Amino acid sequence: MIKIAEMTMGHYDVVSELMRQTPGVTFRSADSREATAAYLTRNPGLSFVALDTLASNTDELDEGRVIACAMCGHDGRRGYLQHVIVLPDYRNRGIATALVDRCLSSLETIGIFKTHIDVQIDNELANAYWIGRGWTKRSEINRYSFNRSSDPNA
Repeated sequence: MIKIAEMTMGHYDVVSELMRQTPGVTFRSADSREATAAYLTRNPGLSFVALDTLASNTDELDEGRVIACAMCGHDGRRGYLQHVIVLPDYRNRGIATALVDRCLSSLETIGIFKTHIDVQIDNELANAYWIGRGWTKRSEINRYSFNRSSDPNA
């Protein structure tokens, strides 16, 4: 049985490993334990994990095996999804859609109706997923980044 629960720092080790092992997902120092704790604190009730409550969970929380995640935040006007990931054996079951719907509904309750996600250009699987769900690929904007840290992965 699959259950969706709010992501907590208790899920961090498993979620960070999920990020590291998923092709097309970049794990950066900005995904550190400290940065993730700050993100979850700043955006309470917006990030979720999917749990297989029937799977054996030898080193995970008693609530079940973490099989997927969706991190979500906002800037007060727009929502932002990060790290929407489902383990390969659990894909094509509607889990990502359920996680994203939970994120979008949570944003809507605080008055945020438009949400963005950045997807690496060469992540064909993710790009096809978002287009297939009715998300619009933007062509009229360019995203620019500036890093004031000496860490290029910040």
